[in-house]
Amino acid sequence: MSTFSFFVTAPRGLIDILADELRELGARVVRTEPGGCRVRGPLSFGYRICLWSRCANRVLLHVGDMPAPDTDALYEGVRALPWEDHIDAGGTIAVDFVAVRAKISHTRFGMQRVKDAVVDRFRELKGRRPSVDPARPDLRINAFARGSGCSLAIDLCGESLHRRGYRREHGVAPLKENLAAALLRWVDWPQIAASGGAFVDPMAGGGTLAVEAAWMADDVAPGLLRRHWGFSRWNGHDARAWTTLVEEARERAEAGQARASAPVFAYDGDAEVLERAQANVARAGLEDRVQVAARALRSWTPGQAPADGLLALNPPYGERLGDKADLRGLYGRLGRTLLRCFPGWRALVLTSDDALRHAIGQVPTATLPVSNGPLRCTALRYALPTDDEDDEQSSSIAGPRPEDRAQAEPFINRLRKNLRTRGRWAKREGVGSYRLYDADIPEFNVAIDRYDRWLHVQEYEAPSRIDPELAARRIDLVVAVLPEVLGVRTEHVVLKRRRRSRGRTQYRPFAETGHRFAVEEGGHRFWVNLHDYLDTGLFLDHRATRAWLQEHSAGARFLNLFAYTGTATVYAAAGGAKETTTVDLSNTYLDWTRANLELNGFEPGAQHRVVRADAPRWLEDDRGEYDLIFLDPPTTSTSKAMETRFDVVRDHPELIAAAMRRLAPGGQLVFSTNARRFTLDAATTDNFAVEDLTKVTIPPDFRREPPIHRCWRIVARES
Repeated sequence: MSTFSFFVTAPRGLIDILADELRELGARVVRTEPGGCRVRGPLSFGYRICLWSRCANRVLLHVGDMPAPDTDALYEGVRALPWEDHIDAGGTIAVDFVAVRAKISHTRFGMQRVKDAVVDRFRELKGRRPSVDPARPDLRINAFARGSGCSLAIDLCGESLHRRGYRREHGVAPLKENLAAALLRWVDWPQIAASGGAFVDPMAGGGTLAVEAAWMADDVAPGLLRRHWGFSRWNGHDARAWTTLVEEARERAEAGQARASAPVFAYDGDAEVLERAQANVARAGLEDRVQVAARALRSWTPGQAPADGLLALNPPYGERLGDKADLRGLYGRLGRTLLRCFPGWRALVLTSDDALRHAIGQVPTATLPVSNGPLRCTALRYALPTDDEDDEQSSSIAGPRPEDRAQAEPFINRLRKNLRTRGRWAKREGVGSYRLYDADIPEFNVAIDRYDRWLHVQEYEAPSRIDPELAARRIDLVVAVLPEVLGVRTEHVVLKRRRRSRGRTQYRPFAETGHRFAVEEGGHRFWVNLHDYLDTGLFLDHRATRAWLQEHSAGARFLNLFAYTGTATVYAAAGGAKETTTVDLSNTYLDWTRANLELNGFEPGAQHRVVRADAPRWLEDDRGEYDLIFLDPPTTSTSKAMETRFDVVRDHPELIAAAMRRLAPGGQLVFSTNARRFTLDAATTDNFAVEDLTKVTIPPDFRREPPIHRCWRIVARES
């Protein structure tokens, strides 16, 4: 019996799962390589993989290797192979050409040369040649070039194995069938099903997970519905071997479906989505096996689920900002539903968005980076505590498992310590919004600000040397313990990742919720929005700076440049400023400024002007005089309305000089910056009297080294 070499391909993240599956199918030796697994065996084994593999994309039968330092060498090597053994001269072919760090990098030209070599050989030997049919050829040839070599293979599948034949109805970014099946193997669904555990998909979509779960539980070969194969018109096809395998698979399916004991449920709250799922389930021959019903996630209550099983779902990821904002609530509800309604179960969630992942509020027992078509995703595996375990924890619904709690214990202890010290200070001083934690423990690299009943959590971007999944797991731990330790609801934890901003990216919104609420500070009230932007509308580190401005505002003409949301203007107005002028380029921030003024009883208008302008240019054109100017520019800034990109390190001397020209005699300028490693230019210190206010303007909850901001009082030198 002839032995063949097969290369079995799989999507990113699934190769090890595929290797285990191939061993179960009978492979004695499996060699994993980038993109798939290499195995050897008789032709019937290649057929078995085609019919039974739930995880593979393609099965490629190796036919030859050749040097390919250039396209001429490739042509000669391909032309030397006996293609007449594989296809008749009157047949059709198609060529797939893949190059990875190869001498031949132009894939279209490489594909053309392989095709030319095959047809030229036929023309020379037979006097006629095969034609090309890219859609459904008699023989699909796969050429893989790497370095200065090339490997040729015949695609036994014809089209990707994920196309089982049952799914014609699907939504946006549908879950690939082989990815669904591989993930079910990854979370041990076959073992759960064998013990009689149930399967539930509460967001069924196209029903893919439910179909794959039922087929897996019932021992149904995933290739049974397919009617076309790449080997069907291949000259080397062994029809008898294939027929034997198909008959065996049908017998196994009948036996498996007869003894089916693992119930499979597919639910969705959207009637249109559910209709698609029902159609796919019916085409899979499972209309009497998979229970498809309308049910929203929010309708689950404790005690309704079977005693044991697997809950698996591919929830929506959200492509638009508004969608993502809404989905945070959905994912939070999912986390609560998992714990309340499915105690002791295992769960599988697939997501492409870290922020949504963390919104679940649970710590996965394992994660797996995968690709669903072109979309990079992460599979999350959970082991949900039993009711007894949850009672023992005496935690909130979103509390972590004991082993996760142990890992987070240093963070929990520091958080509780900070809550005692800063919480008492905040209560004593009447501070409602403050920084509670700022990367105190390097492994938990986040900043946590408390806004009344809400938490604003900013994840500092981890260095490239840190494993991204390790960093993500630590954030899972943070989000899981915060509700319990700080007594807030899981959905009131808002997580963002703080990256170094470049150009206009710093102004791009995170979401479009429009959700805002008022907080108190220094006897004033301010609107904050924790969801839609990187910053919230209230720079907490400038709390003391604003208080200083209020103390020095009585009777002053106050100018607030790069005003952001106008919080300093409110303080100045409350301090008795004669008039205020607030300048910013963003309409969003200016509207926010007006709302903050009105919230505190100040009417925007002649006394409290709000001006849309580029601050540096406005200073050049304005001819007013001011007694107190607050200048707090961004580190960098770029917008379509600006003539040039602003850089505070480079541009601050000219900016300060321009602001000083607007000061009335005896006036004072307060200049502040959050730029790291900032040094005040010598021209400023030479030309003006400068007093460092950094220490007096940094509140207790932001005292660290280096300081979060630098601040100076600048006045004209006495003549």
